[in-house]
Amino acid sequence: MAIDTPKWVKSAVIYEIFPRNHTSEGTFTGIYRDLERIRSLHTDILWLMPIHPVGRAGRKGTLGSPYAIRDYRAIDPELGDERSFRMLVDKAHALDMKVMLDVVYNHTSRDSVLLQEHPEWFLRDVGGEFTTKVPDWSDVYDLDYGRRDLWEYQIATLKKWVDLGVDGFRCDVAPLVPLDFWRAARARLAEKKDLIWLAESVEKSFVKYLRDRGYTAHSDPELHAAFDLTYDYDGFEYLKGYFQGRRPLRDYLNHLHVQETLYPAGAVKLRFLENHDNLRAAGVIRDRDSLANWTVFYALLPGATLLYAGQEIRARSAPSLFEKDPVDWEHADSEFAVFVEKVVRLAREIKGTCTEFSVVELAEGVVEITWAGEGATYVALVNLANKCGVVDLDDGTDGEGTSLDGPGQVEVCLGEHAEVRPWEKEGRRICRLDGMPLVVKVPG
Repeated sequence: MAIDTPKWVKSAVIYEIFPRNHTSEGTFTGIYRDLERIRSLHTDILWLMPIHPVGRAGRKGTLGSPYAIRDYRAIDPELGDERSFRMLVDKAHALDMKVMLDVVYNHTSRDSVLLQEHPEWFLRDVGGEFTTKVPDWSDVYDLDYGRRDLWEYQIATLKKWVDLGVDGFRCDVAPLVPLDFWRAARARLAEKKDLIWLAESVEKSFVKYLRDRGYTAHSDPELHAAFDLTYDYDGFEYLKGYFQGRRPLRDYLNHLHVQETLYPAGAVKLRFLENHDNLRAAGVIRDRDSLANWTVFYALLPGATLLYAGQEIRARSAPSLFEKDPVDWEHADSEFAVFVEKVVRLAREIKGTCTEFSVVELAEGVVEITWAGEGATYVALVNLANKCGVVDLDDGTDGEGTSLDGPGQVEVCLGEHAEVRPWEKEGRRICRLDGMPLVVKVPG
């Protein structure tokens, strides 16, 4: 619903938490005690991964996936109860954060309450057996949204959580659920409260895989008819290819232009370097300086910024979805956390005040991002290839050069100006790579 998405969403910071593994105790109370720190990262929305009881049939690992839900309307007693959940929500609200709940409406666990009470609501194969669209999802059965009474049940469930203070929903594999259902749910719940809707959209290859097999699979642009935000998975596959040495960075940079022009005006993407389904950024980008450059890069892309709990302390090991595996807060990189806070604060300010975005690759893996607004222009230089040496700031800019005209005319927002600054050399301007990332503000 890009036409009525609140403007603040385009610069929002979303902080993702896996309740079972956020702290060693794995409870709402543990999260409650961490809320001030989370808010200090300029978090606008606290996203809680599923909080419901996990199924036992076909369970993966010891504790099972939180995305194999046994009862949509219940809270996993290991996490707490409705009272402790409401206390968590109320404190988040007091700290000026919204709370987003993860909903998994494509499927349930294989021993769910719905399967027992309404087996007619489930997808069946040609032999009449319960099934799933994706064979690897062996711990779940898929729902069949051809049944309108299922729609009513699911919307009523969402209303229950809104009544408990929830401000929005992150919708798991949203493209696999009919768009008309999401539209109806949004319209019905809007009667109670203005909510934020985030779709976990999927890779383009996955959309084709499902469509080739005769299943519903909505594209990202389609989803914006019902959702405020979609994942960046349509572009993230290019970044993965770059990390693996299979693709040039320009493939992703070119896709940013596709998103800006072929999506509905006002559509917002969720930008991330990691989430619970992907490797930790610090595990993929092991060099600390390189990770700092990538952090600035993704935070300054158009759209909301996702932080997965532990990312800010450069955690390298992602919590297991199936086991008790808490984030290792004890060995935090505290200095990196300070850096992340500064980057996120700056990115919120820039994206909240500027409207014109552009990006250019000055040299292989060296990128300039520009955000222009009425009162100022911000320019960021990031060294994503972890290179040494210098880069010519006038290359790759169609002869116009960058907006960096000299140390006396810009305000350094991030980076040491004494170490990193443009200077004249044979009529051109060059900049050292070893001091990036650099973000400056150019007045006017």
